[in-house]
Amino acid sequence: MRGLVLAGGTGSRLRPLTYTSAKQLIPVANKPIISYVLEDLARAGIEEVGVIIAPQTGDEIRTAVGDGSAFGLRITYILQDEPKGLAHAVLTAEGYLAGAPFVMYLGDNLLEDGVSGLVSEFERSGANASIVLTRVPNPQQFGVAVLDGERIVRLVEKPADPPSDLALVGVYLFDGSIFESARQIEPSWRNELEITDAIQHMVDLGLRVVPHVLKGWWLDTGKKDDMLDANRTVLETIEPLIEGEVDADSRLEGRVIVGPGAKIVRSHVRGPVAIAAGAQIVDSYIGPFTAIGAECVVESSELEHSILLASSRLVGVRRVTDSILGRRAEVVRDGATPVAYRFMIGDESSVGVV
Repeated sequence: MRGLVLAGGTGSRLRPLTYTSAKQLIPVANKPIISYVLEDLARAGIEEVGVIIAPQTGDEIRTAVGDGSAFGLRITYILQDEPKGLAHAVLTAEGYLAGAPFVMYLGDNLLEDGVSGLVSEFERSGANASIVLTRVPNPQQFGVAVLDGERIVRLVEKPADPPSDLALVGVYLFDGSIFESARQIEPSWRNELEITDAIQHMVDLGLRVVPHVLKGWWLDTGKKDDMLDANRTVLETIEPLIEGEVDADSRLEGRVIVGPGAKIVRSHVRGPVAIAAGAQIVDSYIGPFTAIGAECVVESSELEHSILLASSRLVGVRRVTDSILGRRAEVVRDGATPVAYRFMIGDESSVGVV
């Protein structure tokens, strides 16, 4: 069995971060999301993985992921010229997959229990496809499935009036039957080849498509609040590890990671918190569910439930929460008078002030 990781797309829901970086490389607990996906596939015993990339961000993903050896994988990059849908991505990878069964895994999704059990179950089942589902409170935002016992009856993409609350998670398992079905469907109203339509075609042909309803959590990191929720969930699993310097005037509570070369000076850090290599925390309070990237500086500030990407700076800010700062971004208190806010904010940014 092979893997197919989708790492294209524009990441429009995470702008402005994704104007300059692929969404799959935004870190959760200081590790790029796509790294969790690749590690998951490796744990499932998969060795060959195709990664679908887009022209705009492909080089960045190639640089970050490399040939896959760091994950115990052999990676082949597959260029999808335009974001024409998940079924189009499958067809783009047809030559690479060569009819072999495969796991298709969206590169910005995380599963608590991984895919090892799903792969074993699929290989035993003899099914043509296995669709991973989970119950959600807002099914109109997803592709949803209608079941009759253990049989999939119907799939609908983002219905205005959802026929069920079972959403399709971003993980699918297929045999070679999917390619012919993907060729037979027409573009949707979004002008995309929808994977739900291709799977529905398989169902209509009488092929065996089986559901798997998740018991553990599933995280889709497509939006800012989703990203923060994912960061929180993963940080809840960390174990404390102090490799950097913590001075005698600082206090660490709970599960805290302090990376090599990081320094904590006259500060209070309340975990779970991950502080990456080379970061400096001075005269500050770092609250739970915060990930601070490499070479960041937090000085005379309070920070909680947030993500700071590499080399960002937070200086003299009374309290920051529920926030993401991009690479090399800075938020600095200006002591000049009269007191005023001074901004340079990119497209689709969001700033809350008091």
